[in-house]
Amino acid sequence: MTKNHGPTIKDDEQYEALREDGMSKEKAARIANTDRTKAAKRGGKASKYEKWTKDQLYTRAKEIGIEGRSHMNKQQLIEALRTH
Repeated sequence: MTKNHGPTIKDDEQYEALREDGMSKEKAARIANTDRTKAAKRGGKASKYEKWTKDQLYTRAKEIGIEGRSHMNKQQLIEALRTH
């Protein structure tokens, strides 16, 4: 049975599935609160992180609040951005 996560989570079933897959609470909530039909049509417009410079990756990590970013190399920044 799906747990009720309160009024802040619109799709409790999807939220739980995403959390079980290892996503953070913040990312799972953002996805679960997006209409499934709209979410399927979005994305895919940015270039792959591997094509970004380390400075661009660092700036993006700073924007979303990834801690420890100043000690990360390019591959670590990519991984942190993908799993945030």
